[in-house]
Amino acid sequence: MSRFCKTLIVMAVAAGTAGSALAFDRYQGIGRPATAAEVQAWDIDVRPDFAGLPKGSGDAIRGMDIWEAQCASCHGYFAESNEVFTPLVGGTTKEDIKTGRVAALVNDSFPQRTTMMKVPTVSTLWDYINRAMPWTAPKSLSADEVYSLVAFLLNLAEVIPEDFELNQDSIREVQERMPNRNGMTTDHGMWPGASASKGGIGNGGKPDVKATACMRDCKKEVVLASALPEHAQDAHGNLAEQNRPVGGVRGVQTGAPAAEGAQAGGDPLLALATEKGCMACHGVANKIVGPGYNEIAAKYKGQADAAASLFEKVKNGGQGTWGAIPMPPQGHVKDDEIKQLVQWIMSGAKAQ
Repeated sequence: MSRFCKTLIVMAVAAGTAGSALAFDRYQGIGRPATAAEVQAWDIDVRPDFAGLPKGSGDAIRGMDIWEAQCASCHGYFAESNEVFTPLVGGTTKEDIKTGRVAALVNDSFPQRTTMMKVPTVSTLWDYINRAMPWTAPKSLSADEVYSLVAFLLNLAEVIPEDFELNQDSIREVQERMPNRNGMTTDHGMWPGASASKGGIGNGGKPDVKATACMRDCKKEVVLASALPEHAQDAHGNLAEQNRPVGGVRGVQTGAPAAEGAQAGGDPLLALATEKGCMACHGVANKIVGPGYNEIAAKYKGQADAAASLFEKVKNGGQGTWGAIPMPPQGHVKDDEIKQLVQWIMSGAKAQ
């Protein structure tokens, strides 16, 4: 549970106590208090001051073996892959380690923004890997494995040598070498301590409820802060076809011009695949997260049970046919729609 969530819970309890105990009486007999073990299972966040960090140790040498087994399929052997996710390492220099500010974020000397360019706190790397990785089995890594993976990434970024032992104590030294450690503002209400103007960090916990920090000198038009280089435009397929049905996700046209015409009104089955979120993970002719549709059609060509087998995989999900990344069940898609999409794929899906 993050510190922000804990704050909201405390605020909610305080509001209920101060306002009216009757609001809680309404729900008497429903549910039960969480046990200490249940709370502890969620309370795994690691803060920038390293509160919550468990004991353990690891180094880049051990981390490399874990990385190749658990992480390389999505991030590349050197954390530089742009195939599934954007690169984690790259764009930082020894000078950035000295200054704590990544020059490439200002001068655009690197084609895209990697994780090591942006993240200011090493605790963020530890916390995210611990709670969310690997993608197919989150929270399955031991503390020593997480320390080793963080050390591997830091070594690739030339922050620490490969034989540096990263543990609950030495990680504090690493924070002083993070390339973008001075690129984060702490002058906001969610950061504790005295005001930055008085030599402390943060502004004493007072939130900017009047929006004085952002409601002046406003831009008259939107200017893109960064853009993909030409050679990487289609690395993840056409982003415009990958809008999810939930959430404020926007997709820029990164496909060939022909794909734009298709989205505007071509094949109704392509439109159906886009509407149901299929194109978020599958391209027509290229792999994104899962295989391209043309590749699927080639694999199942000539199999008598191809349509039934694909219907089952789409409806109920599966894993192993195309690697370790699972295909989640698509319960939101109706059976007749799945049959139409399977027929479209097997007949040679086209992007226009």
